[in-house]
Amino acid sequence: MENNHLYIGSTNDLIRRVKEHNLGLSPSTKRYKPWKLIYYEACLNEQDAKRRENYLKTSQGGRLLKRRLKEYFYSLRFA
Repeated sequence: MENNHLYIGSTNDLIRRVKEHNLGLSPSTKRYKPWKLIYYEACLNEQDAKRRENYLKTSQGGRLLKRRLKEYFYSLRFA
């Protein structure tokens, strides 16, 4: 979030995916690197994960996520 961008996505290999983003292998995210993992959720079912991803990409879901991470974002202002 150092670049003031949130990325919401799903993957079956979180460590690999973060590395790909930071190596610039994803055209849609490479101009905003480096990426830092600040939050993740895990699902046992891929359909549940996709449904959650789609919700978090809505304005309501984004507000919920930012509210959940309120202290983290607040601390960035004074770091």
